[in-house]
Amino acid sequence: MPSKPWRQDVVRRAMQVVVKIGTTALTDAAGRLDVPFLRDLAGQVAHIVDRGVAITLVASGAVGAGMAELDLPKRPATLPLLQATAAVGQGQLMRHFADAFAAHGKKVAQILVTRGDFENRTRYLNIRNTVAALQEFKVVPILNENDSVAVDELRFGDNDIIAAHMTNLLAAGLLVLLTSVDGVYRGKELLDIIEDAGCGAVELPTGQRSRLGSGGMSTKLTAAEMVTAAGEVTIVANARAPRVLERLLAGEQVGTLCVPAPQKMSARRRWIGQAARAVGKLVVDEGAALALRQRGKSLLPSGVTAVVGSFKKGDTVAIVDRSGVVIARGLTNYAAEQVDAIKGLKTSQIAKVLGEKPYDELVHRNNMTML
Repeated sequence: MPSKPWRQDVVRRAMQVVVKIGTTALTDAAGRLDVPFLRDLAGQVAHIVDRGVAITLVASGAVGAGMAELDLPKRPATLPLLQATAAVGQGQLMRHFADAFAAHGKKVAQILVTRGDFENRTRYLNIRNTVAALQEFKVVPILNENDSVAVDELRFGDNDIIAAHMTNLLAAGLLVLLTSVDGVYRGKELLDIIEDAGCGAVELPTGQRSRLGSGGMSTKLTAAEMVTAAGEVTIVANARAPRVLERLLAGEQVGTLCVPAPQKMSARRRWIGQAARAVGKLVVDEGAALALRQRGKSLLPSGVTAVVGSFKKGDTVAIVDRSGVVIARGLTNYAAEQVDAIKGLKTSQIAKVLGEKPYDELVHRNNMTML
């Protein structure tokens, strides 16, 4: 399908948009916050909000701002120094954002998150409710990873992934990833649109990270793949292109557009498939893998050959085939030791082994997301 219908019919009509702006795009050649550029960005966002479009910003730059404030020559290498630098930079970053938006009569709100906030279903929904309440007041939410307190196991490591989660959480029609290049390139060719294979299948010429940020184009393509798999559009574009947000939301051919899957995931399936952390694995045989992939069946004990990890009823587990490929993720109806006891058995044998049979299925299809 040509790109014009997507840009005209989907992008132009998007009423809920998530915009991610990275450290490299927000800073100048010396690594300091580029305040004039930040003001220009705020002006674009303010004008779009005035048209009735809800925008959520995901902004990197705390570490870069902290480096400038502390006069550091390079990005800190250890976690404590990195967290301290981010703590110094957060205040500077938000001060400039508040001033820039105030010039256009807009207020901003800071939301700091960690990976655990998305993995926990209650906190996940609380984020959505908070953003919705802020947008009712025409306040622009600005999210950032809470680098000052998050340890490695609670970190995403890059705000691109947070932006993808926010897009899926809000069921936003569009994710815009603003970066320091014009879009996604295949060799020297700038791609206008990526379809069929998906953004995750694009081969990049390098895997380099940006100079100050924690990510690069590979993390942007991962984020785009998360969003398009859920049925929403992603555009990767140059933050420094003149009026970039206003132009791309007007349907102009700006940046690279990633075409979404034909069907949208439900909000619950987005959380199960992408946000909730799998705490165990169920290995299935070829017959079960086929039933899940092609016929959308629930997972029964008879198809399970092995149990990996320790989990309880209601936890998220990964369902993998014998080669280790993840087929799906879902909420288990049984604890790990129960699954281990009944794996390979028919449903009619569950009660005899466990003394009860609350469920026929180990993972019901309604609590499962195919990957």
